[in-house]
Amino acid sequence: MSNTFEVISLSRSSRDIDRFMKVSYGIYAGDPYWVAPLLMDLKKVFLDSNPLFEHARMQLWVLRKDGRDVGRIAGLFDDFHNQSRPDKTVFFGFFECVDDINAARTLFDAVSAWGRQLGAAKMLGPMNPTTNDECGLLVKGFDSMPVFMMPYNPSYYVGLMEGLGFVKAKDLLAFHLNLDVVPLARLSRIAQKVQQRHPEVLFRAVKKKELDQVLERIKQVYNDAWEENWGFVPMTVKEMDFMAERLKPMMVEGLLWLAEVGPKTVGFLLTLPDYNPVMQPLKGKLLTPAIFGFLPYMLHWKKLPRARVLTLGITKEYRNKGLESAMLIEGMKVAVASGLREAEASWILEDNHRMTRVMEAIGGNPYKVYRLYDRAV
Repeated sequence: MSNTFEVISLSRSSRDIDRFMKVSYGIYAGDPYWVAPLLMDLKKVFLDSNPLFEHARMQLWVLRKDGRDVGRIAGLFDDFHNQSRPDKTVFFGFFECVDDINAARTLFDAVSAWGRQLGAAKMLGPMNPTTNDECGLLVKGFDSMPVFMMPYNPSYYVGLMEGLGFVKAKDLLAFHLNLDVVPLARLSRIAQKVQQRHPEVLFRAVKKKELDQVLERIKQVYNDAWEENWGFVPMTVKEMDFMAERLKPMMVEGLLWLAEVGPKTVGFLLTLPDYNPVMQPLKGKLLTPAIFGFLPYMLHWKKLPRARVLTLGITKEYRNKGLESAMLIEGMKVAVASGLREAEASWILEDNHRMTRVMEAIGGNPYKVYRLYDRAV
């Protein structure tokens, strides 16, 4: 058996992307908590049709040993991100690797060399591929399945990265909510007081028939609501369209809320059912007999007991008025009435004290932590 690793640069051709995505199946074989992403959806992220590549470059690598792919990594250089910051950054993401620090070193060395060629001074990640997608390395909470569209990784990844000189840049928190014990009566009174102070603001759940129209309105407030968040890079209209097309089939009536002042949208709350438990048997593929167990939930004939609060944002002019809490509480009331038993709110920056206080006030428990790491290239 050879002790050497060979790093192989891949293109973003359909065939190479398939090879890149398959690496994870070897890493997670037998892991009871891993949920394979739907490959046909994930593949869209890497293709040129993703509008991210109008302002960003991506390079893929796989790691080979003894005739087998045993690791992978992607590098991303985003011109939008780097044009507004003095220290140019190369992002890394989609990292998977066997438990061998030399294997991990070989992969990160490839990203470092590529980043240096582009003028980068540091590496930051994991980003899969940006902060608007899945990001962060799981460092706490390995004892349960991740929720829909949240990362998962073996615990040994933490040792690999820290052993290679990566240090914490920021932690992202996931809060668990047991909706069976949330004090909805007391919280409803809080929401009512907020609405009495701001009668001009209306909260309402979106009907399925108006979804396309509402998505246009959400696009107008998305960048404003998140522009002050650490590491945020504004999305172009095309990128928001791309994301909306991927999310629309997953949306359920009653779980998307708007905050409106007259005809103006000033905030929104998006919650999605946690499809992961019924996606896991698919092993990433739709063309399998397991699809018959998944379809009733995908078509919303059956309901799932858990959801993920994906986004909750208010535009600058309406922040610090309690509107985030009030909209979340209104959404929780509907969720509980529809049969949801638990939820995860993720992710929230560790130093976003306004939102962490909201979560703690409604009984949220920070039970998972995802970490972004950086180091010099």
